[in-house]
Amino acid sequence: MAVRQDRPTKRRPPLDGEALERLALRYAERYATTRARLAAYLTRKLRERGWAGAGEPQVEPLVGRMAGLGYVDDRAFANAKGAALGRRGYGERRVDAALRAAGVGDEDSFEARETARAEAWSAALRFAEKRRIGPFADEFADREGREKALARMLRAGHPLDLARKLVAARPGAVPEADGD
Repeated sequence: MAVRQDRPTKRRPPLDGEALERLALRYAERYATTRARLAAYLTRKLRERGWAGAGEPQVEPLVGRMAGLGYVDDRAFANAKGAALGRRGYGERRVDAALRAAGVGDEDSFEARETARAEAWSAALRFAEKRRIGPFADEFADREGREKALARMLRAGHPLDLARKLVAARPGAVPEADGD
């Protein structure tokens, strides 16, 4: 799609306190977000459009107010994100990495990480089934195929011992969760 060069770009006016609050409300309304993501969004908008309000822009107090009103809830975000990743077959390390990237602190992500740890075996089985690894493969993979499958399991955040157990399993023979 070609950009028209004959029309100048309309420049957005600088933000003031009211406009910044409207942006925060609109963002929290549209997206499941965290305090860190909301603060980063508002900071980026201030950098793009500038500040026309009195004094310095108050991003952190605004984010705190949004959290106090329940529009932004890091713990609920962490639990929802952790559950979604678990349903897709990702392990605890991948859940933890996603929550850290979203700016969720250890205290708010504790429950989501514990849930991922408790459901590690079922998440690994889901991942192996989706990717046709080990017991869900059509045929037993050669060494190179098993190494690639192991790497996929590890990138998905599964522990090495659990990933090895699933990758080494013969097609159709799902290993037990607690024993060899």
